[in-house]
Amino acid sequence: MSQFRCDPHHVPASFDPKVDPGLRREYLRHETRRQFFGQVAKGLGGAALASLFGNSLVGALAQAESKGLVPAGARQLPHMAPRAKRAIYLVMGGGPSQLDTWDYKPELQLDMDMPLSVLNGGFELRMGMASAQTKFPIQPSVFKFQQHGRARTWVSELLPWTAKVVDELAVINSMHTDSVNHDPAITMMLTGNTQAGKPSVGAWISYGLGSVNENLPTFVVLTSRLADAAGEAIFSRLWGSGFLPPSHGGVSFRSDGGDPVVYLNDPAGMDREQKRLMLDGVQALNRVTYEEVGDPETHARIEQYEMAFRLQSSVPELTDLSQEPAETFELYGPNSRIPGSFAHNCLLARRMAERGVRFTQIFHRGWDHHGKLPEKLPKLCTDVDQPCYALITDLKRRGLLDDTLVFWGGEFGRTVYSEGVKTRDSYGRDHHPKCFTMWAAGGGIKPGIVYGQSDDFSYNVARDPVHVRDFHATVLHQLGLDHNRLTFKFQGLDQKLTGTNPAHVVKGLLA
Repeated sequence: MSQFRCDPHHVPASFDPKVDPGLRREYLRHETRRQFFGQVAKGLGGAALASLFGNSLVGALAQAESKGLVPAGARQLPHMAPRAKRAIYLVMGGGPSQLDTWDYKPELQLDMDMPLSVLNGGFELRMGMASAQTKFPIQPSVFKFQQHGRARTWVSELLPWTAKVVDELAVINSMHTDSVNHDPAITMMLTGNTQAGKPSVGAWISYGLGSVNENLPTFVVLTSRLADAAGEAIFSRLWGSGFLPPSHGGVSFRSDGGDPVVYLNDPAGMDREQKRLMLDGVQALNRVTYEEVGDPETHARIEQYEMAFRLQSSVPELTDLSQEPAETFELYGPNSRIPGSFAHNCLLARRMAERGVRFTQIFHRGWDHHGKLPEKLPKLCTDVDQPCYALITDLKRRGLLDDTLVFWGGEFGRTVYSEGVKTRDSYGRDHHPKCFTMWAAGGGIKPGIVYGQSDDFSYNVARDPVHVRDFHATVLHQLGLDHNRLTFKFQGLDQKLTGTNPAHVVKGLLA
């Protein structure tokens, strides 16, 4: 390949600096045109194009191809035929107890009051809050389980509504992760890394696939009001864009019943025409700044101003449930009329799926039960059970479940032994990263199956382990994205959601 010196006198004649001054600066700063766009075609230079030409890698490549800046066919996203067009992530913050909800262990006995190391082969036990304990009394669930659906899936009595749609679910009893503490574990679950600062799952999907509806955000975050007084803290970095262009971060809707997006409404005395004139003036100044310095943050600000203007019309329609029939509210349960409730948020998620929101993330917190689990867990399950059933049912009857991927779970599971003092009616469970349960539905996921198996104590994975990275690779795959090819050059590395450790698509979960 011929080489060109990187100075203004040796830019190829076919490279038109009028197309975009920022693109010329990128060429002069780093590499030849052929090298630059050759890397773009391989996914390594997409960062620059995304910041220059739009809010997604696929959109950037399409526009660059139309301008003749990259060869025809360079646009390679999605990488494969997608089974899902969108995804909804139901985040159970705190770590639901798999032993009391999905992972039935009838062989456990209450009188197994002896160190777990004797019973279970001497595995490392000292995790989190129970690290000072000298004995680890086995605590079977006090809740009854029944089998449901074609696969005869065991489901706790705490989830009677979800049990009705178990034939739509793939229950994964062999999840495992890297961290025993909440913050690094939830960060791992939502960004693929235990260290803060990496892009979230939704941001990667936004970057790879872009927007379906320009009048709504590609990635929306809903935080549910707590069913109990306590809950784990959540931070905006859990839906942030990290080192990706800022426009890919999630847009958080408020849950207090006020305006869904703060400062979206015009101030008193300003009409839409005045707002448009003001915005055009601000955007003109921003574009001058962008042409001068080529800062992606400036481009993101331009995009965000325009999005906010469009949201003023689209968000009120999206969040106005007055036209929903009474039957819909009955389906989602009595809390569905209460803004900020988990049921209300699930109904909003269905409306977002209809309108082209690419990724919706719903937080529900309070699942960290170190004590009084038999008292607290039923409240949490009641809060999410019927809405989860309703969301699956509603998507299916509207023909949306086939191409909408829905998944449910926390950042880790809970221990088989009781934390602290236990009685026959009350106990707690410590954090447990080695084995926990999630479920997925729709979007090309094989329905009505139980995948993987834990050992007799739900302590280690006994068959078909699924690491968080494997789960992320599978989610991207269903959306048409290859986790090894969806990359972003940052700090000298081709960064990706699944990181540098091995990860694989879980083929056994695919229909």
